[in-house]
Amino acid sequence: MYRIGVVGPAPSVGRILDVANEFEHEIEFVSFIYEDAKEVNQIVQEHQPFMDGWFFSGPVPYMIAQKVLNSQANCIYCPFTGANLYRCFLQMSFDHKQVVHNVSVDMVYTELIDLQESMNELGIPAEETHLITYDDQYDPEAIAESHLQLWHAGKTQGAFTTLHSVERLLRSEGMPVYRVLMTKMEIRQTMKMVIEQAKSSYFKDTQIGVEIIEIEGFDEIAERSHARYHLQHLELKIRQSLLRLCEKVDGSLMESGNGRYKIFSSRGAIEREIAMLRSTVHELSLEAEVPVAVGIGFGDTAYSAESHARKAIQHAKGKEEMNIVIVQEDGAIIESVGEKEELAYMARSVDPDLLAKLNKANVSIKTYNKIEALVQRMGWHTFTSSDVASQLAMTVRNVQRIMGSLSEIGLAYTKGEELQSSRGRPKKIYSLRP
Repeated sequence: MYRIGVVGPAPSVGRILDVANEFEHEIEFVSFIYEDAKEVNQIVQEHQPFMDGWFFSGPVPYMIAQKVLNSQANCIYCPFTGANLYRCFLQMSFDHKQVVHNVSVDMVYTELIDLQESMNELGIPAEETHLITYDDQYDPEAIAESHLQLWHAGKTQGAFTTLHSVERLLRSEGMPVYRVLMTKMEIRQTMKMVIEQAKSSYFKDTQIGVEIIEIEGFDEIAERSHARYHLQHLELKIRQSLLRLCEKVDGSLMESGNGRYKIFSSRGAIEREIAMLRSTVHELSLEAEVPVAVGIGFGDTAYSAESHARKAIQHAKGKEEMNIVIVQEDGAIIESVGEKEELAYMARSVDPDLLAKLNKANVSIKTYNKIEALVQRMGWHTFTSSDVASQLAMTVRNVQRIMGSLSEIGLAYTKGEELQSSRGRPKKIYSLRP
């Protein structure tokens, strides 16, 4: 049986579960109700090992959860659509027995473009709608106060809110307020997506996984040693550590020579034991007194999994600080696996326009996707070359060249400058084009 966690305030969770009852019996929906969205962090951390997927009531809990879950986690929410907004206008117009135009609407900043597009489709002038945006660190009292000030000033007839806490506060003040809620059709479509993803994850678990573990400069270890059997003792300790890991992932160990080892197992077993792999790598690095690189490959056949693992180990060895790198069956690369700085991106693209622009700028698709993934993971609206360089272990000069080239072809633009001292040139502040 698949288990899907449903997370949100009580009214939203209730609406989702009403629709969930329509789905097949092998799906179990587990409700997690919170009073404050800040509770999402703890909910996800405690229950992630027991869930096959997550359905969040809105973008805020989803954004909070993404900071806890890994990039491949099965999590989803109902995105904002025009139908949500039209429903509020119709309901408010019906209650007031007149056509409503002047309203205030609060919305998470990531949905702002869709909101503005829906307003344009309704033909409502921008000056008649007051937009209030927020992020995952929102203050419900401050948002409610913004709505109230506009209402008391006679600028609005009421408010549309996406937040249960803001709805409660405005109702207590007697202000007309309507929740921007998911429709049953939207919940149904989103539910199908999270269930299909949970089922496909089961088949991913059974994919073949290959780990290639390489001790850097293994040949030089014997030359540095003064003890007669130091290398042989070291090899025994390495095998012992790797056999413990093999036992945990139910895999088989093969030695390729010169400090390179392979472990064959399943994708599910390898992903579940990333923490042990990291611990083993650290242990080997201390024992051998040299860096240890790990490349993991997944695939439907042993050949494709091993091929991806070879690409991953080359990528891991190419970094200044060796770490664990995964290359998945679709070619996606995941760096710093198991760390807070984990970064996932594609090394290829099928968009001919994008490829043509990047070719003109002399920037690889891999580099562009990597920067884009970093900006999304960090939640940056703006950033400097130094910000990117420090996170991706690149030189500031190289990032400056890349961002300059991306700006020239329209994939990025300069939003301002930052002067940190009286000397030197000010740093340019960039933003990626959406």
